[in-house]
Amino acid sequence: MARQRIICDCDPGHDDAVALMLAANSPELELLGVTVAAGNQTLDNTARNACRVLQWLGREEIPVYAGCGRPMVRDRVTAGDIHGETGLDGPVFPPLRKAAEKEHAVSFLVRTLLESQGDVVVVTSGPMTNLGMALRMEPRIADKLQRIVLMGGSYTNGNVTPAAEFNILADPEAAHVCFTSGRPITMIGLDVTRKVLCYPEIVERMAKVNTCASRLFVDLMKHFCKTQKEIFGWEGGPLHDPVTIASLLDPSLVTTKPMNVRIDLSHGDSYGRTNCDAFGYLGLPATADVAVDVGVERFWDIIEAGLRRYGETEAGT
Repeated sequence: MARQRIICDCDPGHDDAVALMLAANSPELELLGVTVAAGNQTLDNTARNACRVLQWLGREEIPVYAGCGRPMVRDRVTAGDIHGETGLDGPVFPPLRKAAEKEHAVSFLVRTLLESQGDVVVVTSGPMTNLGMALRMEPRIADKLQRIVLMGGSYTNGNVTPAAEFNILADPEAAHVCFTSGRPITMIGLDVTRKVLCYPEIVERMAKVNTCASRLFVDLMKHFCKTQKEIFGWEGGPLHDPVTIASLLDPSLVTTKPMNVRIDLSHGDSYGRTNCDAFGYLGLPATADVAVDVGVERFWDIIEAGLRRYGETEAGT
């Protein structure tokens, strides 16, 4: 069976880092490159973090492309309260050897998609700035996008405002461009990702795997779960971003429902909300497959299997 070709567009970020662990060493996926934008932290930090994670995992051959440092329209926002000053607070990384490529992430997206056979899935787990800019710069890539799979939005409540989820709120205009591109979209939002809480017993389970990836996972989760408890009161942090990659590895993992989805660009109290017409009130065609449920136990099995694939290699070498 042919491997699914993907590009990970992210803003590492603790949960982005775990998504990269799944994607970078999967026999089912071919990771063509990692594109990064500002989001959980500034662009310098997110690009550095992507390089740090891939170097730690021994996957330095996977290229990283730094992209947009600011949203299309709004002022930049970051999530330092969750992810810390570096965006990956917690682990102690060795000296960094790997560097981002000189090519801009938007140029890489345009070039790679135009050269493809329409067989590339773009997975976004941060603000959609890079992909939105690529679609504006070269509209022909829309026909080359097999599917967009994103972690973002919610059909109920947000996590930064009552209405909006962080990744969409960080660049609603870019999300609007992507959601109106006419391409198939799978939206995996807070309604589902808040079900995969990384409780202490999950951290203990993954620690027993004892690979370079599992050791990084444990160090990441110690910080991530601590800040999630301080801010939201949860005993385990929701591992949002890896649900995207896990859903590619097991298409039965996530239950979706076709919905018409529109991004609120009003700059009012609901700015950045993903307005999901779950009951078809508007009589408009569906524009996205919206996740409504996830197999929690299966998700953690996928995470453990992904961590085990790295073997007993030494972290950070």
